[in-house]
Amino acid sequence: RGSQFRSKKYVRTLANNGLLGSMGRVGACADNSAMESFFALLQRNVLDRQRWRTRQELRLAIVTWIERTYHRKRRQRRLGKLTPIEFETINRAAPAA
Repeated sequence: RGSQFRSKKYVRTLANNGLLGSMGRVGACADNSAMESFFALLQRNVLDRQRWRTRQELRLAIVTWIERTYHRKRRQRRLGKLTPIEFETINRAAPAA
């Protein structure tokens, strides 16, 4: 809700790129909880593990962590203790059957 996200230049840049900005409700902290949780895990498991020499090295570490661990090994209670990849695979295959 900061002024930078409501500025004409920012809104125009979004529109020029076919995007639409969105803001949560005032005082609705649950709107950000999923991303806050993700970034806390990312920081603990990747960013704070070592000092990165280049942005490219850090970028590769982040992508690798997301693809190898976050999506494939991390089981989620709300997905029936499945990993996100398992959940997507089952739900993609079910309508086809």
